[in-house]
Amino acid sequence: MKRTIIAAILNLTLCLGLPQDKALAASIGSWNAYMAYKDIMDIRPAGNMVYVLGSNSLFAYNADDGEVSVYNKVNSLSDCVINHIAWNSNAGRLIIIYDNYNIDLLDKSGNVTNISDYYSKTVNLDKTVNGIYVNGAYAYVYTNFGILKINMGSAEISDTYNLNMKVTACTIASGRIYARTSSGIYSADMSVNLLDRNNWQRDGSVTADIFRSENDMESTKKHGYDERRIYDNRNKCWWSNQEDGLLQSYTEAEDGTQTITRRSITPDNCPRYNNFAFMKYFNGVLYTCGSYIWDQYNDATIQTLDSDGWTFFQSDGVSDKTNVPFQDMLCLDVDPYDNRHVVAGSRNGVYEYYDGQFVRFHNSISTNGIIATAVTGDINYELITAMSFDNNGGLWCFNSRSFTQKPLLNLDRKGNWTAHGTHELLTYNNGRAAAFIKSMMTDSRGAMWFCNNDFTDPVTYRYDISGNTLNCYNHFSNQDGSTVNVQNVSCLAEDKEGNIWVGTGLGPLMLTPEQINNPSAGYTQVKVPRNDGTSYADYLLSGIDVTSIAIDGANRKWIGTSNNGVYLISSDNMEEIHHFTAENSYLLSNYIESIAINSQSGEVFFGTGNGLCSYMGDATEPNEDMSKDNVWAYPNPVRPEYTGLITVVGLSSNADVKILSSNGTVIAKGTSTGGTFTWNGKDSKGRRVASGVYMVATAKSDGSKGTVCKIAVIN
Repeated sequence: MKRTIIAAILNLTLCLGLPQDKALAASIGSWNAYMAYKDIMDIRPAGNMVYVLGSNSLFAYNADDGEVSVYNKVNSLSDCVINHIAWNSNAGRLIIIYDNYNIDLLDKSGNVTNISDYYSKTVNLDKTVNGIYVNGAYAYVYTNFGILKINMGSAEISDTYNLNMKVTACTIASGRIYARTSSGIYSADMSVNLLDRNNWQRDGSVTADIFRSENDMESTKKHGYDERRIYDNRNKCWWSNQEDGLLQSYTEAEDGTQTITRRSITPDNCPRYNNFAFMKYFNGVLYTCGSYIWDQYNDATIQTLDSDGWTFFQSDGVSDKTNVPFQDMLCLDVDPYDNRHVVAGSRNGVYEYYDGQFVRFHNSISTNGIIATAVTGDINYELITAMSFDNNGGLWCFNSRSFTQKPLLNLDRKGNWTAHGTHELLTYNNGRAAAFIKSMMTDSRGAMWFCNNDFTDPVTYRYDISGNTLNCYNHFSNQDGSTVNVQNVSCLAEDKEGNIWVGTGLGPLMLTPEQINNPSAGYTQVKVPRNDGTSYADYLLSGIDVTSIAIDGANRKWIGTSNNGVYLISSDNMEEIHHFTAENSYLLSNYIESIAINSQSGEVFFGTGNGLCSYMGDATEPNEDMSKDNVWAYPNPVRPEYTGLITVVGLSSNADVKILSSNGTVIAKGTSTGGTFTWNGKDSKGRRVASGVYMVATAKSDGSKGTVCKIAVIN
């Protein structure tokens, strides 16, 4: 009988007409990491598995079946940014050492054991790790002060040999342990107390050749490029990086003839670089570029993510056409009238793309001096640090630090450049253009906003395009009327009530619509009552260095910081809903460079100092009206093994939602967050509901009727 009921429910769900992508939507509260693996740093054969360290991230290739597995902080590992790996066949584990000195051990089944002692212990020593030597069940980790001996079987640090010297290689031979140091080679008999520094003596009887091993990576240019390779005795091949950075294998005859046996091995759907200093979500696509400031020398490739995975804008051959380095892309925007047209600003000018292909470059030469240099006569420094399309499809950008009187530039839809500016924009180094303009945006009123993230002049600007007028906002105070001594302004965002938020080194401040029309009033630091029975209050995130702000579908503020992770603040600014850090969540780093939100799914993307990750939020952009075509629930059907939240999306703002049984009994009710409502699948007494089909009845906040959708539950 139960099978008959379940079959009937399954048949009914087929009639619900859910699109496939909606049925597979990620659950609220889930995390994802989007790591790059392109630049291979180390390769470690381990029987049928080959472990590869690329772009400081780890993946494994199964040489028998061709399967690729990825390992990151979200799905298995304890940390991110891996500096060293080594395989121990005796222990059957890979040792992983991170840049912060945390240590993981990974077995072939994907089980991870963390050894945190070295990471967490405070010592007055330089803990920098220079490499790993494996012998028996042990890993000898050599550092800038000596050697750690790690038992990889029992997952513990056995000994610490403090030699008070930088060790750059380690080996064991004929009953002695050898360490190559900055003062020569030292050795000791393995039978003595190695903890005693006096038992280590300088050894002139051996040369550096003693540290060479067949398990070492070797560097070669014999195939015409910088190649790092290692020989795999089990699979009888060399593993190495291709010229494009991907993994390959090949055999090599005695005469040096190379035969490629596998090529272009890399995880599917991953970015090319871990640089996400600038992000924008537009029309179902996440657009990213990688430099926070010029002279980072990052590849300027634009990377985009949509439902089909990652796409990379043209980079090959671009510098040949522009005659300047293709590096340090600082900002971009998407043409609102043609999203195939993307324009980006960089260290040395403006790049135009169409369908991901480079089509046009603009600099001081092509614009006849309208774009100007920041270093006299040097076309490598024509800093376009912020840009935005206006509502009419015109592109605006700012030429920071330039030797010009008009650094606010406009490119119209016919391809013509014009320059605009007043003395208020000339605040850097004896009347040059403002030092570091960022976060340019067009607000809901059609005005252009941007801010100067430099201590020389912390200010935000509002430019009225139609009236060609500029307002400056450089006064910052708290709600008690006291001046706040702001040293930098890093970002801007407009919330759904028309308030303009600015991120500063002292926290976020707000400019109301009334204050917008009175620039002398300036920004206000928002006061938050403690609600502890006293009359005391604190200022919102006071003293926190804010680097990025994004507004979600429920008008909540996602606030990124330079060293405190991410905060989610309620719509009324009175409640801290979440505070994610690298320590309490899957956030990759506490340094947040950028935030972007998919308003349709609620996914919040964080560009961090360690790469890109995301959190599936519980707020989507609300709809004006609710219908059967835009309101749906997932997962649907809800299967027995699923224990997460059931999500209804496509709702209007503050919609009333009721979950009803087939006989009309109210099982649960509440109000939407933005366009989203969640249900835990339980009744009012906390019990999981029985198998059946449940109705989701909705109504708009004004009481007018909404729509009904169905959720099938199988137990």
